[in-house]
Amino acid sequence: MRAVVQRVRRCRVSVDSNTVGQIGPGLLVLLGIARSDTEAAADYLAEKIIGLRIFEDDQEKMNLSVQDKHGELLVVSQFTLYGDVRRGKRPSFDAAARPEEARKLYEYFVEKIRAAGLRCATGQFQAMMDVELVNSGPVTIILDSEKTF
Repeated sequence: MRAVVQRVRRCRVSVDSNTVGQIGPGLLVLLGIARSDTEAAADYLAEKIIGLRIFEDDQEKMNLSVQDKHGELLVVSQFTLYGDVRRGKRPSFDAAARPEEARKLYEYFVEKIRAAGLRCATGQFQAMMDVELVNSGPVTIILDSEKTF
């Protein structure tokens, strides 16, 4: 499972010009799910993201998590995080999970975030989405459960 995590002042995701999810200060999580991913990988990544200390404390040091700041999350599925361009110039998505399996783990991941008491908005699974954000910092972290789990 891969995630691109961006600290944001606000962000929203739209489908056909209709807002389907939006948050204020918190984290935008672009989430890619691989064929080999399991609930254990989702558990690990959700816990890691919730605890990421990428918000400033009173001394302006990145020392606080989204949970500490009572922030929100917007989780958007993005199978293109598993695009492989090592051969040629058109990405291969063979490593990405099939939609039916990816949807289950995506929903499981979102529920793990919500179970931690955080507000979690979502995009629309398998839709063409527009994501608008105001990146704070900018702060962007890339996580991969396969490399750390």
